[in-house]
Amino acid sequence: MTARHRVRVTRRLPEAVEARLAVQYDVVLNQPDIALSATELRGAMREFDAILPTITDRIDADVLATSGRRAALIANYGAGVDHIDLAAARAAGIAVSNTPGALTEATAELAILLMLMAARRAGEGERELRAGEWTGWRPTHLVGQSLDGCTLGLIGFGRIAQGTAARARGLGMRILYFSRSPAATEIEAALGASRVDTAEALMAEADVVSLHIPGGRATHHFVDAVLLAKAKPGAILVNTARGSVVDEAALVAALAEGRIAAAGLDVYENEPTVSAALLASPRTVLLPHLGSATKGAREAMGMQAVDNLDAFFAGRALPDRVA
Repeated sequence: MTARHRVRVTRRLPEAVEARLAVQYDVVLNQPDIALSATELRGAMREFDAILPTITDRIDADVLATSGRRAALIANYGAGVDHIDLAAARAAGIAVSNTPGALTEATAELAILLMLMAARRAGEGERELRAGEWTGWRPTHLVGQSLDGCTLGLIGFGRIAQGTAARARGLGMRILYFSRSPAATEIEAALGASRVDTAEALMAEADVVSLHIPGGRATHHFVDAVLLAKAKPGAILVNTARGSVVDEAALVAALAEGRIAAAGLDVYENEPTVSAALLASPRTVLLPHLGSATKGAREAMGMQAVDNLDAFFAGRALPDRVA
């Protein structure tokens, strides 16, 4: 009997995904569902043919350079790969794949949810009600704004941003976007989207700004005090991308000044720690990284990761190779 390939899974996955892995591989699951340490990750590099990690696993050059390494594939669960040193993986000859597309619809939905909650002050209202402080209906109580007729500015225009744009159009929003390259003409036409040349120009015109750029050194603090100063007064900022793309201290200051009216955040610079200043800010809607948290999306992501494992060990091209 041919020995099965050994796979280390770093977090609990949907039941159907774990069941498929168990049938096809000699798999070790993470029953406690606690993030692995760097020492444990290095051990996995030595003991397994492939690792199936998530965004909570920092797979840096040190981990990838583990002596006696056996692992030849990192089949990442998730689209973002800024937690993996791709250059070091390439240098070491380790293949890396991800799961793009599977979480598009779920994350686009959440971006819209954050916009609506921030615009209509829903977070403030729920906190007030749960605290027993609501004194009843009155004409001037927690008056927010409608998104109908507002301009949505998207920084980045990949799958999730386009999905967000499609949903925003149903709310009566006008769509602008900024990205390094223009989208295909037919995509712009279908979404009624117009490209602007700079992020500063987008900030000046958008009533709601939604972030859809990857994390990493190139985008660290992309939204900083300088860019926030360019925002249209009373704008709303939404982030479902990566926490590192926003300078949280600068955002807190912009909220305090009223330059930014509200922020809806699903990701943070130092997850799972959220800064005390953000927690204390009354005009923030804060969610615990729920972008892809639907049953369908999380299961599809796992199945896509296993598809990459299957292709790799069958000697086929990786469907979703990033390194």
